[in-house]
Amino acid sequence: MSLTETTEPELDADDGGAMTSGSLAGLPMVGIFVGAVVLGALSWLPFGGVNWARWVMVTLLAYVVGTLIISRIVESPRQATDRFATALMTSAFLLVLLPLVSVVWTVVERGSQRFDWAFYTETMRGVIGEGGGGYHAIIGTLIITALTAVFAIPFGLFTAIYLVEYANGGRFSKIVTGLVDVMTGIPSIVAGLFAYALFVLIDGPGHRSGLAGAVALTLLMTPVVVRTSEEMLRLVPNELREASFALGVSRWRTIVKVVLPTAIAGILTGIVLAIARVIGETAPLLLTVGITAAVNKNPLSGRMATLPVFSYNSYKFPTLPPEASIDRAWSAALTLVLIVMILSVTARILSFILNPKGLR
Repeated sequence: MSLTETTEPELDADDGGAMTSGSLAGLPMVGIFVGAVVLGALSWLPFGGVNWARWVMVTLLAYVVGTLIISRIVESPRQATDRFATALMTSAFLLVLLPLVSVVWTVVERGSQRFDWAFYTETMRGVIGEGGGGYHAIIGTLIITALTAVFAIPFGLFTAIYLVEYANGGRFSKIVTGLVDVMTGIPSIVAGLFAYALFVLIDGPGHRSGLAGAVALTLLMTPVVVRTSEEMLRLVPNELREASFALGVSRWRTIVKVVLPTAIAGILTGIVLAIARVIGETAPLLLTVGITAAVNKNPLSGRMATLPVFSYNSYKFPTLPPEASIDRAWSAALTLVLIVMILSVTARILSFILNPKGLR
């Protein structure tokens, strides 16, 4: 074909010969999004005030609809469908992300009102109105969570090792798997009632202790450890086990030296998720541990304060002025978030250090 000849419009065979006339990639899509944001902002006018939820909803809806209409005008039907699906999935992701961002922002904003040295060094002993802190609740949370981890991690990890390495799909392993599935969905209040009833049989009515709370949380944490550890162990290639057996290494040593080091990163992540699952539980601790205004470092006897119960108690039974109790409740919630964040970062670091070099 010579340079003076005109070319025909490009055809898309999958669209039955429909002509493509342009593309929205790049700045046009940015323009559509900016227009949707402006339209969302205009939705404030009829109501005379800022409503962030309405703004986001109108923006996302306008973005999806605008992308579909403009893409059908400018691009081919196939490209328009792809563009619409991309905009829909992106909007759905942002819509799901919005509550998480809102919760984190609210906790940080409200919790920062008492994010001071006094809150982390003082207790509520003798405090009626303003002042005081959650030092006793932080100590109680760390002690009970540590006891829970000591109980739940070995039980959960050993159960997962049995199911993956020794069970071979037998009847007993199926029963254990079924029980783990049932325990995964058990309501937290049921675990608290069980632990309370157990210690009432041992020590009599009215028993309150950190140990009872740890037993209740162990019932909630163990199935999570079992499930996550089991999945990570199943991801270890069988070739590694077979190579170890071929060298004459026993099964238990293969598990300790080959299987666990290979799966340690995922196992640590699962343990952190399990701890995050139980560290914020309130109902079991209300029944088994209770609340106190002073520090109690003995988990075997007496009431102990924990951050979830302290936050609930401060919000439910505020002192005068009530704003002081509400600020303490939000600060306790922020402290819980920070503890979980510290645990997550620590698990990531340990996973990188302990993970075999070839799997990093």
